Amino acid sequence: MPKAKSTIQIRNKRASFDYEFIETYVAGIVLVGTEIKSLRAGKASLQDAFCYFANGELYVKGMNIATYFWGSWNSHEPMRDRKLLLTKRELRHLSQAVKAKGLTIVAVKLYIADNGYAKLQIALARGKKEYDKRQSIKEKDMRREMERA
Repeated sequence: MPKAKSTIQIRNKRASFDYEFIETYVAGIVLVGTEIKSLRAGKASLQDAFCYFANGELYVKGMNIATYFWGSWNSHEPMRDRKLLLTKRELRHLSQAVKAKGLTIVAVKLYIADNGYAKLQIALARGKKEYDKRQSIKEKDMRREMERA
């Protein structure tokens, strides 16, 4: 009997408005304690989440995984930095891109994969200027008008 599909998908809606995505990657996350139970309950937020390099490894900062309600002394810290799992090739490519071109890495989507592991979709992104944001709003309004008609 196949496993039921997970419907947990936490998105960073603000990231697509503030950044232009160049490349996207799917990374595993190192979790401790009751973090996975809290994720499966949908108690997480990617607001203001971004990635940085430390000692050649990629970490996500600003991702909030709420404490598990039924957890006791083994509960986790909600706003801790979490290590991301990528291949060496992907890490090397991302670190060179961030150093050279003034790009940043933002967290886009957090979900539970079919095999039960938590995955974080990250994007190599360039910040949008004010006029780019106005263009995005205009396109969204045009799309909404076309759907109404």
